[in-house]
This record gives sequence, structure tokens and C-alpha cells, in this order.
Amino acid sequence: MATSHRLSTVILPVNRWREGGRDQWRRAEELGFHTAYTYDHLSWRTFRDGPWFGAVPTLTAAAAATDRIRLGTLVTSPNFRHPVTLAKDLITLDDVSDGRITLGIGAGGSGFDATALGQEPWSPKERADRFAEFVPLLDRLLTEGAVSHDGTFYSAVEARTIPGCVQGPRLPFAVAATGPRGLRLAARHGQAWVTTGDPKLFESGTPEQSRDAIRGQIEKLGAACAEIGRDVSELDKILLTGFTPDRNRPLASLDAFVDFAGRHFELGFTEIVVHWPIPDSDFAADQAVFERIATKALAQLGE
Repeated sequence: MATSHRLSTVILPVNRWREGGRDQWRRAEELGFHTAYTYDHLSWRTFRDGPWFGAVPTLTAAAAATDRIRLGTLVTSPNFRHPVTLAKDLITLDDVSDGRITLGIGAGGSGFDATALGQEPWSPKERADRFAEFVPLLDRLLTEGAVSHDGTFYSAVEARTIPGCVQGPRLPFAVAATGPRGLRLAARHGQAWVTTGDPKLFESGTPEQSRDAIRGQIEKLGAACAEIGRDVSELDKILLTGFTPDRNRPLASLDAFVDFAGRHFELGFTEIVVHWPIPDSDFAADQAVFERIATKALAQLGE
């Protein structure tokens, strides 16, 4: 169970490693962020026609370039991943990083990843069905030396993941979910739960409505935990910012962020994640203000 609040960042993989990419990950460690995540997509939204690098190689390089900061995906999905090959990548990442990897994982969406391999986009039901099979199988692959599975969507035949993770019994899962089936997966398999808020409120909702909706999500997570006899306080609760009606405004100043973070920590979050600034994008922000937030916000909140 988390005992203090954390501030983390997500670094989109848009910069060549030797042209600023490596420096961002090292700077994230210097600034004291708890975790530096990256998105696991083949391409994403407005960045589709620009540089976008792979999450696993990027995290491997980041693990070699840093010493202390945790690293992870936010999030990986079944859209173009298979549990067997993903498990092999993850145990390698966990080894290279000496046990600093967190796997953020979600059901995926209908964006570019959904069709890049030539398939038709899955319906919301099929995404949920696949996710419900994907997560337990991945859990087994990361905790058992040899796994066979004959499922509806995924198969494994004596798949080996020896020697397993550095972290025991496996690296932590941060499960992104808001629906009942996903919340049950988070309750059963997650060490953390992730939300971006209620997407229906992004365009026209208010910050107050957003917090009410998130409060409801946390209550449903508690109910899902209670169903299996688990204490919901065992799960870290992670808010990925930038997708609530507040948008990027909390990064306008240190005071604005402290107010935003305080209100959300009061809801029960243990970790807040902010996007590393990207000029001329939805994630544009003043780098100096961003770094001031990184180094001073938790202290100002009394952490």
C-alpha cells in the first residue's frame, strides 16, 4: 500500500535518442519524478505523421541511461501485442532495469493501433473480451516458468519465461479501467489502477463534474475489490492528467498545479502523472514551470 503521494511523468517517444530523447529520461530522474512512463503505440493521434519510436526499445535505452527512477508503459494494450512475446520483452526489461519496470496495461481503443496490422477494429465488447483473457495469461507467463494455454483469442504452448522477473512475484501491473469488467481485472491482478477521468466530460464538462465522476470510479473500484475480499487500499491509484476538463491548465503555474493535485489526492489518488512538455502540441507547457512543479509541488503540498 502506498504511504505517500507521488509525482510522475510520461515522455512521449517523439525525439531521436541522440537528439534530446536520452536527455529527457535523465532529466526526469534528476528532477526526482517517481516514475517516467511512455505510451505503447505504433503511432498516436496528432503525432501520426511525425517521429514515433517503439516503447520497449525506448524503455530499454532509458533503463541503461538511468539508475533510480522507475520506468513503465502507460499503457500497453492487446491491439498489437501478444502475451507470450510481451512477457519475454517485459522480463528482459525488468532485468536490464534491475527491477524498475511497471506495466501499465489497458484494453486499447479504436485508434491507429487497432488497424495497423490489417485487421478490422474490434468492437468494445471484443476489446473487453480480449483484455479479460490477455491479463490473466500475462500474469501466468510472468510468474510461471512454462505456460500452456488454449484460449478464445490467445494460445501458448509450453512458453518459457525463465528466469522470470527481478521483482517478485512479478513486475507490477497498473491496470487502466473504468468499466465493470476492467475494474474486476484491476482488483484481481493489479498493483495499481489507472484512470484519465471520464472522457465524456473532456469537451464540455467542468472540473467539479470530472472530480465527481472520478470519485464514482474509485467507489466502483472499491466494490470490485470487496467482491474478492481485497482491500482497495492495497492498490495505488494513478491519475494520468491532460484528459480531464482541466486539460493542461494545471501546468500553467506551480500554484495551479498544487491546487489541482491537492484536490485529486483528496479523492484517494496516490500518484499523479504529467506529460513532459512538447512544443506546438496539446502538451505544450513552459519547461521552467514544469520543472518547478516537479521539484516543489509535493513539498508545497506538505509531502
